[in-house]
Amino acid sequence: MNKIAVKAPAKVNTVLRVVGRRPDGYHDLQMVMVPLTLCDELTLTSIPSGIELSIDGSSDTGMEGEKNLACRAARAMQAAAGISRGVRIDLIKKIPIAAGLGGGSSDAAAVLRGLNELWGLAWPSSKLAEIGASLGADVPFFCYVGPSYVEGTGDRVTPYESFPNLSFLLINPGFAVSTPWVYKQWDLQLTVEPAGARVRPLFQGVSDVLTSLHNDLERVTIPAHPEIEVIKAALMEAGASGALMSGSGPTVFGAFADVAARNVARERLENGRWRLFTAERG
Repeated sequence: MNKIAVKAPAKVNTVLRVVGRRPDGYHDLQMVMVPLTLCDELTLTSIPSGIELSIDGSSDTGMEGEKNLACRAARAMQAAAGISRGVRIDLIKKIPIAAGLGGGSSDAAAVLRGLNELWGLAWPSSKLAEIGASLGADVPFFCYVGPSYVEGTGDRVTPYESFPNLSFLLINPGFAVSTPWVYKQWDLQLTVEPAGARVRPLFQGVSDVLTSLHNDLERVTIPAHPEIEVIKAALMEAGASGALMSGSGPTVFGAFADVAARNVARERLENGRWRLFTAERG
């Protein structure tokens, strides 16, 4: 095998709680993370040496070359496996960047998973997640399959054995939000309460997901970008059963138990100003 195609799913956080600040400046989190059928697409091709990257679907120069997490993931796999041969990464971007959907982290994890197969390593997801933890907080989650409960700085991942199906309408207002900026503002403006008992929501049905929707970071991002609150209200008025900002924002998702209702809401909310995406639970 000298070539493999890999998908890198977007994610939403149906729960995101900031439960502590660590001495190293990072934050302890408790999150429920759900992969989506909205995906970037990657093709990994073996080459004699080096790492090459081609990106289609984004003109952001900050994503080029070694700045890209996908390249850094390939380097990390080379180092961990003691492999000198290289890889060409052809990346088709479909997930908006700096949007709270984890696209860059998912690309990195897709490279880890893809090279694991391409190079015949057969490493478990837990080992890939350990490598991913050095690349970014969301990368370990994407090394597993399916919705998961995620703790710490994102390094502790517990996949759910079952999770209800949901349909999502994602609305991106068209501007980017910097995750480091959001956490800096959190530290400047807010006091993190000490973490209590470990909380791991259990989901027997859709209603359990909807009643648990919560994102602490809305308290920082929405005051700076009030349009996020406008989008949340628009989704609820259009029939969503729940609406929440994902991650550090600015993308907002509406959760629907019914695909038809979701599709009607999309038609209603198309305004030429927002970017709309439909997705199912991955």
